[in-house]
Amino acid sequence: MDNAVKTRGISGAGLKWIAIITMLIDHSAAVFGSEIITCFHSMVPYWVLRGIGRLAFPIFCFLLVEGYVYTSNHMKYGVRLFIFALISEIPFDIALRHSWMDWTSQNVFFTLTLGVFAIAVMEHFKESIWTGRVLACGILLLAEFLHTDYGGAGVLLIAGLYIFRGNELGCIFSAILMLLLAGSVLEIVALLAFIPIHFYNGERGRQIKYFFYIFYPAHLILLWWLHSYYL
Repeated sequence: MDNAVKTRGISGAGLKWIAIITMLIDHSAAVFGSEIITCFHSMVPYWVLRGIGRLAFPIFCFLLVEGYVYTSNHMKYGVRLFIFALISEIPFDIALRHSWMDWTSQNVFFTLTLGVFAIAVMEHFKESIWTGRVLACGILLLAEFLHTDYGGAGVLLIAGLYIFRGNELGCIFSAILMLLLAGSVLEIVALLAFIPIHFYNGERGRQIKYFFYIFYPAHLILLWWLHSYYL
């Protein structure tokens, strides 16, 4: 493909902004759900906003796999995700679970961390493919046990995007498996995430280092504060 044509697509930075904005819409609807329903006297606007938010997770998973492939230090990559998982847990709980500590659901950084370790396991056992995939399934079950956001379905999507990297139909198939495992009709909208992913041009784009890592807990704290003190 001609480089001039290729760069007209969406860069990694562009995809990240799409994911961040749709995530913000989703979490805003989750936090202000009752107010939205009361204002419009209908559940429709609420579910539309939550539907838009379904695009975020597959894009973040896609970028996670790309980041893993291109990073020079996989261990550092996974540890960084884990550190921000710990940092984000209280903001996640107070904003979306209305509790300072809720063990019934853990934030998405835990899912992303486990996804990275699932990839690392498959890569380590690449000479014994099925051994790696069986161990990755163990990590999937761990995500279910820990009740991470998207749970085992999320880890399955990350593993599938890694296995089928460069194969668009394979990636979509992985997303469908995630939807079946998640068991939520609303998650079907997540397949629309593969439209912007289709236009990914392979370029990193202009990145603000650690922006997403900081934005995730920060926006949850802001939403919680607005809901608790402003309203």
